[in-house]
This record gives sequence, structure tokens and C-alpha cells, in this order.
Amino acid sequence: MRIAITGASGFIGQEIVPLLQKENVELLLIGRDTDKLRTIFQDVPVASYKNIESSAKGYDALVHLAVKNNDQPGTLDDFRKANVELTTETLEAAKAAGIKMFINATTMHASQTADQSLYAQSKREAEVVLSREKTIAVVNLRLPSVYGSAFRGRLSILDRFPRPVRPIAFQVLASLKPTVHSKYVAAVILTAARGGKPAVSITSDRQKGNIAYHGAKRIVDISFAIFVIGALWWALLGAWLAVKATSPGPGIFAQQRVGKGGRPFTCYKFRTMSLGTKEAGTHEVTADSVTAVGGFLRKTKIDELPQVWNILRNELSLVGPRPCLPVQQNLIKARADLGVLDASGGITGWAQIQNVDMSDPVRLATLDAEYLALRTIPLDLKIILATAIGHGQGDKIK
Repeated sequence: MRIAITGASGFIGQEIVPLLQKENVELLLIGRDTDKLRTIFQDVPVASYKNIESSAKGYDALVHLAVKNNDQPGTLDDFRKANVELTTETLEAAKAAGIKMFINATTMHASQTADQSLYAQSKREAEVVLSREKTIAVVNLRLPSVYGSAFRGRLSILDRFPRPVRPIAFQVLASLKPTVHSKYVAAVILTAARGGKPAVSITSDRQKGNIAYHGAKRIVDISFAIFVIGALWWALLGAWLAVKATSPGPGIFAQQRVGKGGRPFTCYKFRTMSLGTKEAGTHEVTADSVTAVGGFLRKTKIDELPQVWNILRNELSLVGPRPCLPVQQNLIKARADLGVLDASGGITGWAQIQNVDMSDPVRLATLDAEYLALRTIPLDLKIILATAIGHGQGDKIK
């Protein structure tokens, strides 16, 4: 495997070059200041931007790390020159050198149109240019704050803490903003260079092993469950009596769902459909299967409240990918491919508040994976609030 890298003298470059070397990758480092590159990386070949076509001929991939970052001063034209024009010129040089894959390191903020910083704007424009490319494979690697052997950028505030306290402080900070370790960046680059184009371009730690995030999330879950049972018991009782009184069958509907790790569990809801309705995705069930009371319960989301029992059993969270039925094999496979089954499901989720349901399994799984890449305590609270004020109406009836 042969990979050329621009901008290797930056923090991310200095982190991933040794990691790629450990994987026996043949590297070529490209930059304006070749003497600086030779000083930092004494055992790695270097080349200037002018020589990409000849020096990188036949390489498998080019990783474009060169960037004008948001902590640097400049006008919009300055940012465009560094982040759009240089990206375009490097792409053309890579094509001329016969390189098969162009991996563009960008920011997760490029997909957030509300972010109008000069950095985000210029990176967004670069992605638009790259989206038009047809002759070379392009991967936009959207990154949050990157850390590794040290902290940089917004994470550099952690250096102010005493060394023994930094791991705890980092987990608290990472629970509020997405982060990614350089080893994951290197792993995704290697996967992309080998032709395994990632389906979700945001690379993050996904809060793996973050006790601060998972602890706070569990506190929110338990608090919600206790509130529903303690303060809304009358609504639960009323809904159960209404279901029992208006249609034959049980008031509570128990159904097998696919949970964390692909393991089945029993999910509890108020019954909203007639007894004997076939077991299938809601989008495959006809509207006349829904009872009169069931329609109201679904619209107000009251039918979901019995799932607080699943929360107390730690089978569900308040926020997460909505668990599907064992028969929905296309969705299960799509989620497994994207690592979505590594996480617990939720009563509401990122896809649901965007009105994407199980009738579109690939789109749903992609949004589920995007949620796992972006999830933080503020994002979970945002999803809870959006659900409470009426965003997302659940799975659509056929």
C-alpha cells in the first residue's frame, strides 16, 4: 500500500504518519516546506506540490490534510485559496499521477449549514467541488476535534488540568463535543485507501468507553422512567383502560425487537392495532389495522410510555436507534454493516425527528450511524426536546 500525504507537518499528520508506518504503508509526504518535512520525518520521502505528478505516480491514495484552520486569521478569500483552490489543484495533480483515491480531510461542520465560519464555509465549498469529480474516487473524511499523544485546538484546554485529572476532564469534555483519536483516523484512511469507502463520512470515537457520557445518559434515562411512573401513572392507567374498553385483546402489547449486539428482547407498548394484525414493520401494515384509540395514542406518542420498563431493565435508552423486528433483515444487515448494533436502541432517535422510518432501511441505518458518530449529551437533549414538541410522527402506516 502506497499513500501520499499533504499537510503532514500539522498535528494530525504527525500523529497518523507513525501509525501508518506501523502498518507497513509506503509513504510520500508532500508540502511547500520540504526541509521542514525532512526535519520532522527523517526516514520518509518528501516532495513539493509541484512534483506530485512525477513523485506520486502510481500511488494508491492521496490524503489531503493541508488546511487553513479556524484558529488562523484571514479573510474568506484567504480561506478559499487554502481550502478550495489548493484542494482542487491537488486533486488535479493526483489524477495526473494516476492515483486511485483522493481522501479529503474536512470537518463535520461542513455538513452543518448553520455554521458560517470562514473555515466551515470554505470546507463546504471544497466538498461541493469534489462532489463533481467523476474520474477518481473521492472520500470526504469529516472530523471532529482530533487528539492522540497530545491535545490540540479546542482540546488544548485540558493541558491546564493536573495530569492525573486530565482523563476525567477529557471524558467530561468529550461528552459535550464529539472527538476522535488519531488511531481511528489512521484506520479509516487505511480502509478507504484499500477501496473500502466508508458509508458514513463522520469519524469519531462514538463515545466508546466514555463513562461521563454513558453515566449522564443513564441518569437521564432513569429520571425519565421514574417521572413517568411517579407522575404520569394516571395517564398510563387511563390509556390501558381505554385500549381494553374499545377493542378486544390486551392493553399492553409485547413484541420481540432486536437490541444491542443483535440480541432479541421483549419491547412493551400500549396496543394500537387490532388483535391478529400480522407481525411486520409498521409501514407494511394497512391503516385500518389501527384502532380509534390507537390512532390517538400513536399521534401523541403515549403508546411508547410502557417502554420505561425496558429502560429500567437497561434494554432501551430514551435516545438511540429505534429497535426493529427480527423479520426486518434488510435493516438489521444495514445496521450491522455500519456498527449501529453496537449501541442500545432508543424510544426516540436522530432519524425519527427527521421523519425517516423503517420503510427506508439504508437511509435509516445511515442516519443511525451518523447519530452514533455525533452523539453527545447536548445532542441527546436536543432530540428529546424535538420529540416533546412534536417532531417525528413515528413509523408511517401503509
